[in-house]
Amino acid sequence: MQDTGISELVRMWIDGWVVSRGGSDPIDEPWGWTIDVGQSKHVARHVLPEPSEADVRKIVAATSASGTWLKLFAEDEAVLPWVGPGWRSDVPGFLMTCPLTPEGPEAPAGYTLTSWTRGGVTRVLVRTRAGHFAARGQIAHAGAHAVVDQVETAAEHRRKGLGGLVMRTLQSTAYEAGARTGVLVGTPDGRALYSSLGWTMRAPMASLWYEPSDAAR
Repeated sequence: MQDTGISELVRMWIDGWVVSRGGSDPIDEPWGWTIDVGQSKHVARHVLPEPSEADVRKIVAATSASGTWLKLFAEDEAVLPWVGPGWRSDVPGFLMTCPLTPEGPEAPAGYTLTSWTRGGVTRVLVRTRAGHFAARGQIAHAGAHAVVDQVETAAEHRRKGLGGLVMRTLQSTAYEAGARTGVLVGTPDGRALYSSLGWTMRAPMASLWYEPSDAAR
């Protein structure tokens, strides 16, 4: 994985992300890819693994639809000057990878773990013995790699090892299905967990979406 270029890593992430979220097949663009997502506040996204100012400004100038997102693999400070009014900044992301291993952790006392696979996506759910939600996550299988997505732990159940339980279960499931490399884009909150589990940060990601004010529409 150390020799894999950023564009290839981003494409690996995209291949799993569209399976996980039910997005369209990526459309090749000179600067990256466009994906139709089909949600009211997330209609489509443009993904640029190596964004240039010229490409970003061209996309911005051609954008009039609210719910258009930009995923730019660069620091926020580098790309924010390239967009104009109406573009909002989400929390930064971090593209990370990890070699997958066959681990089968058990749920700690007081919790139960269930998992199921459908449509190429394995989901893991952790609940209390009484059935209350505690943590979850999912992983999309894409050949030799798999993409972790939507990992979440309820606030009242954090710092109990449940995030690690979810991650290790997902990683083991993907390994058993034939994948050997894990890929994800994590948030600042999740980065410490992933790093502790052997994930390596490969690139920052700025996340922007278009939502013009009423006066600008």
